[in-house]
Amino acid sequence: MVPDAEVRTYYDRPILKQPVWTWLVPAYFFTGGLAAGSAMLAAGARLTGNRRLARQSRLVALGALGASTALLIKDLGRPGRFYNMFRVLKPTSPMSIGSWALGAFGSAAAAGMASDVLDVLPGLGALADMAAGGIAPAVATYTAVLLADTAVPAWHEARHELPFVFAASAAASAGGVAVALTPPSEAGPARRVLGAGALAELAAVEALHRRLGPELAATYEQGLAGTLGTWSKALTAVGAVTAVAGGRRFRPLAVAGGLATAAGGAVLRFAIFEAGKAAARDPKYVVGPQRREAGVGG
Repeated sequence: MVPDAEVRTYYDRPILKQPVWTWLVPAYFFTGGLAAGSAMLAAGARLTGNRRLARQSRLVALGALGASTALLIKDLGRPGRFYNMFRVLKPTSPMSIGSWALGAFGSAAAAGMASDVLDVLPGLGALADMAAGGIAPAVATYTAVLLADTAVPAWHEARHELPFVFAASAAASAGGVAVALTPPSEAGPARRVLGAGALAELAAVEALHRRLGPELAATYEQGLAGTLGTWSKALTAVGAVTAVAGGRRFRPLAVAGGLATAAGGAVLRFAIFEAGKAAARDPKYVVGPQRREAGVGG
């Protein structure tokens, strides 16, 4: 058997340039997901008549959406670049579709909040809440598509799992924040969303690692990405158990568990971000998937 040749490049330079994004981008991913998950929770709470949970979830959705928009504009450099995204609608561009979804989502969420706070036009407010909840899945997952639509192997090869990871994490984070803010007697739906979201998030991350295979999964399991990934799993798992099991009767446990779960979702975005940077730095992660697809080597 001839061993696989060591992957070398011209003057050992990387094949791909590392993403030039800063910490603003994974933070933007998290806050956008939190906004989307909270809007879905608000819509469900309105349908079931839980006004306290619905109002708090609307406030979290709008606050997180404002933070997400600010982070995106800061990363782009100037507000005009954000506004220019609305000059055209390009169906083949995840960023274009995401920008329009973000705009429609923000408008609907703001209308629902205004109706509730001002106590006017309840029918329009209900329609706005339902619209925001309906658009929310696109807002929660388009950033995963944005990552997967790049040449970075750790992201592109995970294209089947990343949307599920982001969607589940958005639900878990939104449920966690809602559990932390809402009295236990009214937080039952939020606890269920938290528990289901956390379980789905952990399962989706595990599926992502398994499908990537040992070589490419190493980008998620080693270095800074590995450390962040371990912390994310611990925060999500421990936080969910604490909030669901202990938060039913003890408010401090609900607050601690809910915030820990949300923190796990935030750290997860940074872990995925760092895995992509690690994959771009080392040529073997770029060449390996290409060789396998071509049926060359192991």
